[in-house]
Amino acid sequence: MNKIKHLLAILLFPILILSSCKKDQILADASAKLDFSTDSVLFDTVFTHVGSTTKLFRIYNNHSQPMNISKIHLGAGTSSQFRINIDGVSGTTISDIDILGGDSLYAFVQVTVNPTNQNSPLLIRDSIIFETNGNIQYVNLTAIGQDVYLHKPTVFPTNGFPAYSIISCKNNTSIGGSTWRNDKPHLIFGYAIVDPGCVLTMLPGTRVYFHKSAVLMIYNDATINVLGQHNNEVTFEGDRLEADYKEIPGQWGKIWLSKGSKNNFINWAKIKNGSIGIQVDSCVYNGLPTLQIENTIIKNMKAAAIYSQTGHIRGYNCVFANCGQYVAALSIGGQYRFEQCTFANYWDTNPNNGTGGSNASRSKPSVVLNNFYIDANNVEHVHPFDSVAYFYNCIIYGDVADEVALDSATGAGSGLMPYFFDHCLIKDSSITAATIAGHFNNLSFNQDPQFKDVGNNNYNLNSNSPVIDQGSTSIFIQHLSQDLNAAGRPNPSTSIPDYGAYEFYTP
Repeated sequence: MNKIKHLLAILLFPILILSSCKKDQILADASAKLDFSTDSVLFDTVFTHVGSTTKLFRIYNNHSQPMNISKIHLGAGTSSQFRINIDGVSGTTISDIDILGGDSLYAFVQVTVNPTNQNSPLLIRDSIIFETNGNIQYVNLTAIGQDVYLHKPTVFPTNGFPAYSIISCKNNTSIGGSTWRNDKPHLIFGYAIVDPGCVLTMLPGTRVYFHKSAVLMIYNDATINVLGQHNNEVTFEGDRLEADYKEIPGQWGKIWLSKGSKNNFINWAKIKNGSIGIQVDSCVYNGLPTLQIENTIIKNMKAAAIYSQTGHIRGYNCVFANCGQYVAALSIGGQYRFEQCTFANYWDTNPNNGTGGSNASRSKPSVVLNNFYIDANNVEHVHPFDSVAYFYNCIIYGDVADEVALDSATGAGSGLMPYFFDHCLIKDSSITAATIAGHFNNLSFNQDPQFKDVGNNNYNLNSNSPVIDQGSTSIFIQHLSQDLNAAGRPNPSTSIPDYGAYEFYTP
């Protein structure tokens, strides 16, 4: 019996070898083709000088035997604006790639747009061509490219200061001049610094994009003048325009009104997805505000929408929303007045900010007032408010228990932080009757303002909002006669304004 088994084993061994060889033999049948996870790869708007995000797709061999891809190449060859990497191998042409039966390969694609000096978006097309068993197959590549006005560092200091470019008023060109044209976007790398004495004006519809960590700095004795309009706002955001980056904070640095800048004016702007929306440093110019900001939305900031140190700010009809720490940090004294503004911070529960929901944690209040600082030797230095910090017809609300912090100096400095909240809705559980005395008038506490959709940063009011028809008209002024939708304020059906930046109208 053992001899018979041994003989069968000897007879079967060559058969198994042949079967194995046949199974591993490269499939050369002309009818055998590859399969792909997609037949086309689309890139959203990509700026000149900026590489795109990486897109990927998979190449499948759905046959039982291995296949050899004799050639993979870009249709435009070395002149293509696309770049490919197939399973770790890069190049415009890649040859002799094997893919096992039932297996797949990863293909990675990027694109960089070459400058064209044209204002309108351009369509960039190519294809990846696969040659297998005499078959030609394609995956189409499409990108929407956009030429830009580029503001790129020309000075590279060695003392730790970041690389920067100068925005000068010595000439009036679109790149270096005092008025930025709105026919195509402006793209900032590094620090773009407005020269002393220069007034940088942005026309309605100007689009400003920031590369990672980029900053627009308004230097000593310089001014920024943002002249947006309703439905033609001036926009400030990061340069990643893919859908995945639409609401991600921290993509760029900040707009920095540095010490000594003056008469800064921002009207009808949208500022989003940076680290700090606007930083205002200590500076007062002939009693005029460092910054007057109207009809503007600042949202999705990693740290704060407004961060001020001894600043002088007037804010009218604005939304400051969805920030990792504060929406308004008003520190080391200063002068502040906000009317018809919405301060809303739902960072922990907002699912669209990239870190919201269960992954986020915010302990800071939405609005903080502070009149001192502690130096390196742990010594407290008081800096009193120059006048009453005033909030009128405002909403201050969010997803932590106390959304207002009154961070006053101790001892003699404790009385140097005057503030007044007039006709406001505030979320706060710590304010007492003693706190209210002399500082508050006609307030509502801890009532959900019933915003339409905080998850999508929509702070319009629902019909059951408790702030409807609760405002005061006692100091109503001309530039508040419209809300942030450019609808009349107050609603003529009631003649009483609502709190916040939006007036409720029946749909």
